[in-house]
Amino acid sequence: MKIEGRNAVLELLKTSAEIDKILMQKGAEKSAGRIFAMARQRNIRVQFAEQKALDGESETGRHQGVIAYVSEYAYADFSLFLQKKEAPRFVIVCDGIEDVHNLGSILRVAECAGADGVVIPKTKSAQVTGAVVRISEGAANHIAVARVPGVNYAVDELKKAGYWVYGLEADGEDIYACDLTGDIALVVGGEDRGIARLTREKCDKILSLPLKGKVNSLNASVALGIAAYEALRQRS
Repeated sequence: MKIEGRNAVLELLKTSAEIDKILMQKGAEKSAGRIFAMARQRNIRVQFAEQKALDGESETGRHQGVIAYVSEYAYADFSLFLQKKEAPRFVIVCDGIEDVHNLGSILRVAECAGADGVVIPKTKSAQVTGAVVRISEGAANHIAVARVPGVNYAVDELKKAGYWVYGLEADGEDIYACDLTGDIALVVGGEDRGIARLTREKCDKILSLPLKGKVNSLNASVALGIAAYEALRQRS
């Protein structure tokens, strides 16, 4: 897998991930000096090339002069989220998030808001790729992402483990009137259809954000960001 962009590669270097090599544009060792220094400190091979070569290797078209080569993304075991903790648990469940930009943004929100992790289904969903890591600005390197056979399975297991599961939809109860201080899972639906009917029925509650404009919905990652930070506010 290729991780592209300076922030994404820098955050990758802060983890224990095994990096095969870093391809860096000639001259970038000055403007990307921190990446170069950290790579040398970890004895990671840095190969220099002309911009044309990086353009040919890039999968996103936004390499910013740096591409890291790593093994495929290592997903977390879903059972990790079912274990009891001293602090209240907080998990985000993605139901049909197929756009890589939305998934990358969701991972960034989840990491910044202090969530324990993100759950995605193995099918009918974007997976964690180099593009998703770049869009997340490297947050994907710092948050656990688990894959499950299906979202309904994840919801059932989370409820058995003591979570309150809340779906984010436009026609639910006011999120600001809901207690989000315990073990919670927020379910965010796909760009077109929202949360699937059966998944919605399995949720303990459907929560909504107040909408005062003429548009009747928010982007999935934006809605999640507001909801996640309301949870963080209550839990702080």
